[in-house]
Amino acid sequence: MSPAVTPESRDPEPAATPIAKRILIGDPLTSEELDEQLLPKKRALPIFASDALSSVAYAPQELLMILMIGGTAFLAFAPPIALAVVVLLTVVVLSYRQLIKAYPSGGGDYEVARVNLGEKAGVVVGSALLVDYVLTVAVSVSSGVDNIISALPFLDPWRVELAIGFVILLVIVNLRGVREASQAFAIPTYVFIGSVALMIVTGLIRWALGDPPVASSAEFAVEAENLSQVAVLLLLLRAFSSGCSALTGVEAVSNGVPAFRAPKVRNAQATLVLMGTIAVMLFAGLTALALVAGVHYAEDPCHLVGFDCTSGPQPSLMAQVAAATFGGTSPLFYLVQAATACVLLLAANTAFNGFPLLGAVLARDGYAPKALNSRGDRLVFSNGMVILGAAAIAVLVIFQADLTTLIQLYIIGVFVSFSLGQLGMVRHWRREIRFCRTDAAAKRAASTGLIINGVGAAFTVTVLLIVTVTKFTHGAWLVFLLIPLLSFLMIGVNRYYRDVEHEIAMDDTVRYGATGDLAIVLVGRLQKPVAKAIDYALAAKHDKTLAVHVAVTNDDIAELQADWEVHEVPVPLVVIDSPYRHYAAPLIGFIQKYREKHGPAVVTVYLPQYIVGHWWEAPLHNRRAKRIAHQLMLVHGVTVTLVPWLLDSSEIIYGRRSRPLPGDDRGGRQQPHFGLVEHAEN
Repeated sequence: MSPAVTPESRDPEPAATPIAKRILIGDPLTSEELDEQLLPKKRALPIFASDALSSVAYAPQELLMILMIGGTAFLAFAPPIALAVVVLLTVVVLSYRQLIKAYPSGGGDYEVARVNLGEKAGVVVGSALLVDYVLTVAVSVSSGVDNIISALPFLDPWRVELAIGFVILLVIVNLRGVREASQAFAIPTYVFIGSVALMIVTGLIRWALGDPPVASSAEFAVEAENLSQVAVLLLLLRAFSSGCSALTGVEAVSNGVPAFRAPKVRNAQATLVLMGTIAVMLFAGLTALALVAGVHYAEDPCHLVGFDCTSGPQPSLMAQVAAATFGGTSPLFYLVQAATACVLLLAANTAFNGFPLLGAVLARDGYAPKALNSRGDRLVFSNGMVILGAAAIAVLVIFQADLTTLIQLYIIGVFVSFSLGQLGMVRHWRREIRFCRTDAAAKRAASTGLIINGVGAAFTVTVLLIVTVTKFTHGAWLVFLLIPLLSFLMIGVNRYYRDVEHEIAMDDTVRYGATGDLAIVLVGRLQKPVAKAIDYALAAKHDKTLAVHVAVTNDDIAELQADWEVHEVPVPLVVIDSPYRHYAAPLIGFIQKYREKHGPAVVTVYLPQYIVGHWWEAPLHNRRAKRIAHQLMLVHGVTVTLVPWLLDSSEIIYGRRSRPLPGDDRGGRQQPHFGLVEHAEN
């Protein structure tokens, strides 16, 4: 039977949204407005590239800080190490350009690894990226607060409170939607790029003219450690791994391809290349200017001979370079500091786009709770944003927003995903070469991709080993604990959803009773719980029985209609359009229209509902039936019947399984009675 679409039952704009929610987040958007939220390149750059661009504010500082452990003489190693970081960044950008073209769906490294290396590799990458996004927020906000405190030292006692406040602000802004977030964050990002570029050019010109800027810490010596040859090598490798924090955020563009305007792939690739070019120039220029100015930045300020470490924290590298170039009281100094603090805080915004999108992909594939794949009022994956904010706040509280400690945990997850993603791309191109033997142009393109991603894999795996060796004892072991734990949980969630799908899958053993006032059976997909609800409604012998599907998207309508015809369901199917993704409101509107046309009627709404046995199963199901039932019970003349479907795990509570439908000979125990509509079984 063809579904009857009822335009008059379209979901009206919600009028009962709390005022506070509307002020903070804004008015709801319809599903049709999703295309308007997609980003052009000029707005996508500050959204997806702010993390990679902002890393130039702390990557040179971390690089020089580690070298200073061996004394000021070790600063001579800074140029070659910085050059190695630049080469690595260039290779990774070119590699991800290939990845975007091959896998534009938004899964990024996760999808590449899952498709080419298997489920376990994909889950590990997904776990690493989720951990990395949480640490991105914590590190970026901590670094931003560091720069604020460098300009305003009296704020140091409120470091953690400031960091938490900024995370909450970022959550609120992002809940308003991608488009509004891009408008809010575009200006600070471009101001940062311009002000830092101006500072680098000014400082290098002064150096070329014989008047180099001199940092406030240039006069301080350092208490160097006595190092053996092995310790020297490890120190240089550790400095390189700290400098590699400049690569964080490169993967965000590949995860955010669906958020770009058409042509999505070309726009995403252009944004990635522009981001990489700017990041390379700023990182190299700032490192060079810091060396010219003689910045001495120690891991422990008290190791700086001549510096009063009791007077407060040492100024950040960016603050010292800006003061040396423009003067500590110059408006340009405060502009650089303000822009740096802003872009470091906004770098966390990259995670607020990447984490929810990746969470939605994982939920779609069954590795995360389905709630992560639901869009909120502003067409963003709001559940993922709230979870990310809460996790980042917890990390900030635990580590007291200490940048030096947090950054030791940071880039492990990045290079785990980098390495597996690049290895997956190598396998992808090798497969493409085998399949396009007769197409010379396609084979050349695949061979080029294989070379680029092969070099990228070699580089990223090598850096992963270096980062692991140099940072493991400095706290990175926590990340190596979290990634397997999260991977284990994700596989467990996937197996749970798989078992439930198998348990409730529709088959031809279902039989229906006789016909028998208006009954409405709410239908999501045609599965056994829905068939059971239809059977109850028919057995109650209502004057009329309808199956109603509330369509929040158009994707599932055709499949549902086809299933309806294949299984010969003996009730008509009605489809109600819901552009605001609500369920109860359009159903209530349908009931009101029906009563206006056919007169007063008692309406019984049948809602299938899962009954589970474990506490941890509850958050894995969205509890939609209870929410709809609560709203329908407020409508005069509407009766709600919850038709339970006991999952196998419920026998822990009841000691019995869901009762079989008539004709279902699979066996099973009788379900308990809860005062719901019943009928005799044949």
